[in-house]
Amino acid sequence: MPSLLDVLTRERLLKDREAALEVVSREEPPQVSLLRLCDAGLLMGGLTVAYDVRPDELMGPLTLAMGGSARTLKVVDVRERPVLELHVQYGERTERWEVEDLSVLVHNLNDLYRDDPSVRAVAELGEWQDALQLWCLDKSLLPRLARQPFFAPRNARALTHPGK
Repeated sequence: MPSLLDVLTRERLLKDREAALEVVSREEPPQVSLLRLCDAGLLMGGLTVAYDVRPDELMGPLTLAMGGSARTLKVVDVRERPVLELHVQYGERTERWEVEDLSVLVHNLNDLYRDDPSVRAVAELGEWQDALQLWCLDKSLLPRLARQPFFAPRNARALTHPGK
């Protein structure tokens, strides 16, 4: 079975293999190595998000990383009720999203753009170094990555079975 770095290199998901060799340890599980690579900024499409970042603050950087038509999404209003509420506009439509945390934002964005091949899916890899590690991936890669033991995002089911 190919190593984590071999798979990431083959799929062109690694920014710098030499730097990655210094981050990855053979003694740790590959899922942990993936978190470390994301945190080190070595994954193409990887984002490290501090815990104190609010969903409305993450919207711009995340939709930019998702690419395609997600870059045109606009937050037209933010309301702080018991739960943060975002009013988002895409195309001619407007929706209200209650987003109590970043995971809900990731879910809503993946759901909104599930059928748009121009937009990358967002995998929620988990937490590392007091930050959430996110990975924006071309949807065509998801079936291949889902077969890899290192790819175990929190939202795996939503990524591999969208709409269910």
